Amino acid sequence: MAAHVCDFSISKIFGNGETMIQTNTLATIGYMAPEYGEKGIVSTSGDVYSFGIILLETFTGKKPTDDIFGEELNLKQWVSKSIEANSVMKVVDRNLIKKDQNFYPMEQCLLSILRVGLLCLSDLPQERINMRNIVARLENIEVPLVK
Repeated sequence: MAAHVCDFSISKIFGNGETMIQTNTLATIGYMAPEYGEKGIVSTSGDVYSFGIILLETFTGKKPTDDIFGEELNLKQWVSKSIEANSVMKVVDRNLIKKDQNFYPMEQCLLSILRVGLLCLSDLPQERINMRNIVARLENIEVPLVK
């Protein structure tokens, strides 16, 4: 449970009405949006993508560059497959769960958070959720009381 400072490694200032620019700036592997890695396009939806990776990383305890990930599997796919298989607790960081607590409410809470993270990770920027909706969805998640 150590705090970490997050740096998406892309810092651009947009002018009035500007929502996207093309750049050659380097970004951190694993956190950059696909459109940035492929075309150098920086946008606010790229920040949403990076936030989604951070959200999954926070609740799984796995970095996108972890050794279990590579060509065949990435953090997004790993979490997505666990949700589809109804086994979300297999990917959640065990440090977040007390041994004697009721798992179902906690599982539902964590499932909701991971789903928000996945909404941030759509391959196409226009299909990603925006930050206002992310905040609204996260605020509406019912957190179970931990005794």
